[in-house]
Amino acid sequence: MDDEKNLKMEEETAIQVKDVVKVYKLYDKMRDRVKDAFGLGRGTYKLHYALNGVNMDVHKGETVGIIGTNGSGKSTILKIITGVLHPTSGEVTVNGRISALLELGAGFNPEYSGVENVYLNGTMMGFSEKEIDEKLPAILEFADIGDYVYQPVKTYSSGMFVRLAFAVAINIEPEILIVDEALSVGDVFFQSKCYHKFEEFKEMGKTIVFVSHDLSSIAKYCDRVFLLNKGTLLGVGSPKEMIDAYKQVLVGQYKAGGSKGTTAEALDEAFADASGTNPNALEYGDGKARIEEYYLTDEHGTRTTTLLKGSEFTLHLKVKFQEKLTAPIFAFTVKNVRGTEITGTNTMLEKAFLDGVEAGQVKEVTFTQKADLQGGEYLLSLGVTGYDGDVFQVYHRLYDIINMTVVSDKNTVGFYDMNSKIVVKDA
Repeated sequence: MDDEKNLKMEEETAIQVKDVVKVYKLYDKMRDRVKDAFGLGRGTYKLHYALNGVNMDVHKGETVGIIGTNGSGKSTILKIITGVLHPTSGEVTVNGRISALLELGAGFNPEYSGVENVYLNGTMMGFSEKEIDEKLPAILEFADIGDYVYQPVKTYSSGMFVRLAFAVAINIEPEILIVDEALSVGDVFFQSKCYHKFEEFKEMGKTIVFVSHDLSSIAKYCDRVFLLNKGTLLGVGSPKEMIDAYKQVLVGQYKAGGSKGTTAEALDEAFADASGTNPNALEYGDGKARIEEYYLTDEHGTRTTTLLKGSEFTLHLKVKFQEKLTAPIFAFTVKNVRGTEITGTNTMLEKAFLDGVEAGQVKEVTFTQKADLQGGEYLLSLGVTGYDGDVFQVYHRLYDIINMTVVSDKNTVGFYDMNSKIVVKDA
């Protein structure tokens, strides 16, 4: 009886993740990495657990979501499921052909045309030329990039590139579809087409594993949701249960027993994100002032780089002045990951500070506002500037220095939400 029960469970299970651990060595110095690689002695390193004893069962025909803060292990578990990465320990069993929307176009040859890359990728996925011939019209129609399909991929815009890559990946009729934030590619019309295809897959009974910061999509499409935090599985349950738990994690208020399937060891790891600082940020200025400290806090005063859409947050700056200045200007801007400036302000525009400062003086500056941006990833740039007579001066600038994540359960069109109040009534 037990054998029959286990066989039935195997037949009904599309993906089984059992006690998976993924550990990385973080070396203090490059020479330590080299010594370790060539067996020349033990280099100095720290162990980082990207995943720590994670267990997941995904049933055939089920749509499951994986949510969590940046660095929680979401993309790592998907790469292990698809075979891109191997676990340090533990087992992963996959029952069915996978199509993974992870790193779109990773296998494309830039010298080949779009059509040639379709055949290249199809062959790599195990299809015969005849099978690709049959799928080609649907792929080209879905990508909708016109005669560019006959041009070398290296001539494509980034938008055309991801459209073709997405079209190839989603039109190979997989049994299991793995999606990592890929439904946000292209313009709003192409995104709509992607979501229609996603719904079509769901109606056909395909197995779907879906990672996204867009909680509205998680709530709409998923049957169950797994919540990860710092490499540990906190819980699994309905979309509503896990989204509510995730919101508690974001503000450091996740309580033991608050969610089905919670692991007690993970509760002490409630979200207290690192600074989210970009180590490769562009920095320049004449040195008359220096931004010595910068961070974000949420509406509860907790330091974080992950914010709930619509909540109030504060940007904090600590600035030290090396010289006497007439009227320094403190500023910040917000860009999306494509480099488009979304919004920003400064103390001169706001008429918030028009005074002079003395050499050695330190000012603490706060900008408080609502996070009405759409859910997604953003980059904050900071600056201290001013005027010497009529000449504009840059004392210190930090470009793209903070990575800010906005988590939303309702995304509207465009960059920000107008928070419209809607009334529908009989005429």
